[in-house]
Amino acid sequence: MIYLDSGATTWQKPRQVFRAVQKAMESCANPGRSGHRPAREAERVVYSCREEAAEFFGLDRPERVVFTQNATHSLNLAIKSLLHEGSHAVITGYEHNSVVRPLEAMKGQGVTYTAVSSCLFDPEDMARQMERAITKETRCMIVCHVSNVFGSIAPLEELDRICLRHGLSMIVDASQSAGMLPLSVKKYPSAAFFCMPGHKGLYGPQGTGLLLCCKDIPLYTIMEGGTGSRSLEVTQPDFLPDALESGTLNVPGIAGLWEGLKFIRRQGCEAILRREQELIGLLARQLGEQNNLRVFAGGENQAGVLSVVFPIPSEEAAEKLASQGVCVRAGLHCAPLAHRTAGTLPDGTVRLSVSAFNTKREMIRAADLIAKM
Repeated sequence: MIYLDSGATTWQKPRQVFRAVQKAMESCANPGRSGHRPAREAERVVYSCREEAAEFFGLDRPERVVFTQNATHSLNLAIKSLLHEGSHAVITGYEHNSVVRPLEAMKGQGVTYTAVSSCLFDPEDMARQMERAITKETRCMIVCHVSNVFGSIAPLEELDRICLRHGLSMIVDASQSAGMLPLSVKKYPSAAFFCMPGHKGLYGPQGTGLLLCCKDIPLYTIMEGGTGSRSLEVTQPDFLPDALESGTLNVPGIAGLWEGLKFIRRQGCEAILRREQELIGLLARQLGEQNNLRVFAGGENQAGVLSVVFPIPSEEAAEKLASQGVCVRAGLHCAPLAHRTAGTLPDGTVRLSVSAFNTKREMIRAADLIAKM
């Protein structure tokens, strides 16, 4: 099997991740609820992962790392904390439904947004168009750091400068960039939140995510309940991370995520990026030799994701590849806005996405199977 669907989840994980999940299930109870050894061990695991994430992403205070279920959960918390009645947001034309759908749901509350079209793999055009869309009602900019459809890399530093000029806050969807692109929150002073899953480039288990809270902003709670703190009070705690972490945490998942973060630290984000770009570049060149394929290649402005349009429907192409042992994703990838921007509606694309565990031999083999198909 050749697994090329890491944009959905990294199926191949470091062995330490599996072992950590099992160990946590054998030794950890409920953190923050009791003083016995299993509960204290759970507290140690959770706080150690929180510290690891804070150090990895450049946060000075570990309590600003909030554990969520996934990136969608993180984005909902971030968007609903920043935008209120009469607020306007500017978003890129490559956003996931995890951004678009919350914004659509908030229209009834007087929230509006502008989705900005820009040329694919053209960071200068994206920055220029994003600034033009700012109005006097704009309160924030929401940026998909790496497109989950095309792998195009947004010019985060330039967008940060634009936000600072206009007094805006920035929300960064790092779903496809965390763990692969070097990412320190200190480099982006306008950023209020970074949102990411644990199960993709961070190599943790599914059901894990991170919300990095970079500023002192009143927080919107989607769920209220037990936190193990201030239990006599009937209102939700207003301090991090308790304000956003009601109920029992996914301790086995967090234990695995901790090991995933340590794996990336050992490998180095720069090395992972170089490897993924090398693999995607090789695959793009191989597939580019087929005249009946439309290959979306972006060179240095592309991360570990490649989209291809086949002369047959994308779902049919993916099914044929699956029968040959090549795992890809087809269709709209929960990002119809990106396909509208790039002109690949209604059928979408076949997406091939890599991880640190893929090889050059797999790229050549996959390209060969596609050519024969």
